Amino acid sequence: MDDCCQVSEQGNDPTFCPTCQQRGKNVPLITLKSLLTPSALSTIDPSSAYSFCSNPACEVVYFSGEQVFNKDAIKVPVYQKNEGSEVPVCYCFGWTRQKLVEAIQDEEKPAQHISEQVKVNRCGCEVNNPQGSCCLGNVTAFVQGIEQSL
Repeated sequence: MDDCCQVSEQGNDPTFCPTCQQRGKNVPLITLKSLLTPSALSTIDPSSAYSFCSNPACEVVYFSGEQVFNKDAIKVPVYQKNEGSEVPVCYCFGWTRQKLVEAIQDEEKPAQHISEQVKVNRCGCEVNNPQGSCCLGNVTAFVQGIEQSL
């Protein structure tokens, strides 16, 4: 398995969400195959390139030139689009917003834990994380926000 946290050179051409016009980030097809509901999965075009829309105000999660998948077509809550405390920030190792807050209050280092797991090739971000790539940036930003508020 390729290192899911490596930056892909695929898709240097900008792609924009048809709903909010925000630039999307290319995601591997395996991400959609893993996370779309069965009814949505039966409609994907495996030859199309799909992008992820991270705009929290937009209902679209994945899009291609011909197709759009909204939040209701995804099996898991999407971190960027759901502010709930039980929503995963790290999908591979179960770090929800609430669990991260508790860990920081207990002076634990969740980003370090995740980084250690990534280094020994235990992450599966391409199949677990709706954005199709490593969550460490999301975790780090969330933890920094918590630490600043304490």
